[in-house]
Amino acid sequence: MPRAKISPTIELEYDTFGDPKNPALVLIEGHGAQMVKWDSEYCKMFAAKNLFVIRFDNRDCGLSTKFDGIEVDLGATLTAALLEEPVPPVPYTLSDMASDVVGLFDFLKIDRAHIFGVSLGGMIAQVLTIEHPSRVRSLISVMSMSGEPEYQQATPEALNALLTPAPSDRAGYIEHSVVYQVYHSKKYRSDEFSKTSAARDFDRMYYPQGSDRQLAAIYASGRRTEQLRAVKTPTLVIHGKDDTLISPSGGERTAELIPNAKFVLVEDMGHDMPKPLWGFFVDLITDFVVKH
Repeated sequence: MPRAKISPTIELEYDTFGDPKNPALVLIEGHGAQMVKWDSEYCKMFAAKNLFVIRFDNRDCGLSTKFDGIEVDLGATLTAALLEEPVPPVPYTLSDMASDVVGLFDFLKIDRAHIFGVSLGGMIAQVLTIEHPSRVRSLISVMSMSGEPEYQQATPEALNALLTPAPSDRAGYIEHSVVYQVYHSKKYRSDEFSKTSAARDFDRMYYPQGSDRQLAAIYASGRRTEQLRAVKTPTLVIHGKDDTLISPSGGERTAELIPNAKFVLVEDMGHDMPKPLWGFFVDLITDFVVKH
């Protein structure tokens, strides 16, 4: 897969599907997730709807640039964010991650694109829309939130699953993957899918160190309340009814803040996009983006 050198220090691994003459749909993954979580078959479904689909690895993840050796005090950053006090230094914020996407646009000679971000990717997509509105045709924020901690509360079980370190050996990592099902779709969760996905991710790039720095970026970036109220970009907000990692209130609040945003609460969806719902998502999102 190709790499884009978007600055003197940052390179992003990326992949594309479809005709580059078609409107661009940029897919932004979540915390610690590699771009291959956007399954090739799923990407091709969007490309078949006359979209030019771009997926990529966020910084500190997958095959993109890593911030090796830079430590963050995640506990102190979280505490400061919750108390709305100055946060300790962090290597980068959501603004930097959004600027990476702009750099990828420039590299690919894309003027404007539809932005489809999930979880952390939804937060990056929101910041991209706030700070670089001329580059965004529409915003699709999925299973994400506004940076306001009083919304989107995770259950203790979901938070524990997210924050418990996975084993570093391949077999242990694969076996551990089933714990994340606590916040997945209740109807479609599957041990086989979890383990197959974990094996793919481990073999492509096992890099847990970047996850803490990405989480620190979320906490250090604070609330987007007033900035979202000023967004004029057409916006679709989607959330799963079964999501216990970022509760549906996170999506509801995001849609409430953004003027004229459309909110869709999806049955049988958790903090995931299970394959049986792909067709629904493709139809929902393409119907939205063709209007913009």
